[in-house]
Amino acid sequence: VSERRVCRVLQQPRGTQRYVKRRPADDEQLLAEMRRIARRRPRFGSPRVHRELRRLDWPVNHKRVERLWREEGMQVPGKQHRRRRLSWGGSENSCVRRRAQRPNHVWTYDFITDRTEDGRQLKMLVVVDEFTRENLAIEVARSFTARQVIDVLQYVFAVRGAPEFIRSDNGPEFVAREVTRWLDRASVKTLFIAKGSPWENGYVESFNSRFRDELLDRELFLGLEDARWVIDRWRLDYNHHRVHSALDYQTPAAFAAGWLTSVRPTASLQQASRTTPDSLTQAGT
Repeated sequence: VSERRVCRVLQQPRGTQRYVKRRPADDEQLLAEMRRIARRRPRFGSPRVHRELRRLDWPVNHKRVERLWREEGMQVPGKQHRRRRLSWGGSENSCVRRRAQRPNHVWTYDFITDRTEDGRQLKMLVVVDEFTRENLAIEVARSFTARQVIDVLQYVFAVRGAPEFIRSDNGPEFVAREVTRWLDRASVKTLFIAKGSPWENGYVESFNSRFRDELLDRELFLGLEDARWVIDRWRLDYNHHRVHSALDYQTPAAFAAGWLTSVRPTASLQQASRTTPDSLTQAGT
């Protein structure tokens, strides 16, 4: 049977039958770049991959990226989470009622755990600036005492300056008298969230979920030193190379630098810059 007769019977134009799909010449290069980004950021979907491509000066629109993303089956596996419906604000110290307004205004810290290859526990102390989303520290150890928490904060205060507030849950290392007294002497006010309400400390919980999803669930640590090395490299990448949707797709470091150059420092920031590290890092204070 001829093609002409088949098309006549099906009432289909012959041009449709002969159509051959043609891809733009640079599709293969674009796909290679998309796969490279997806390997580096395996939890990124097509919108974030498109943003990364634009940052790399690819003249491509989001529709083309979405089309290639679907055709190549690159969708990120979805996860279903039960969501708690909250009343507005929570307690007085929640991240909704007391929001960060500038860098070094409100910090938050929390613990997250994992295990090394031999099954032994890893405990990590995470410190985040809620305004800039910068990860200021991830200290890795087998366990922590109140004194070790102070040592971490002492170092970060010396490098970054002290915040006005620091938010945390009611874990024993955070509510310990030694820690609260030290923070009081450093003129840092504590914000303890309501017990059993981790959503009130949403910024660090969000960071912890990204930390676990993008690194901890993908790595098998051989030991303590191996974990410290890998996690420190990831922290630098998070601050300086990973774009953040809440920061208009800027990196935390770029957002912090841009804010400081565009906004005149407040009196509290000027006071913090005049404070010498020695006043915050004296032993036992």
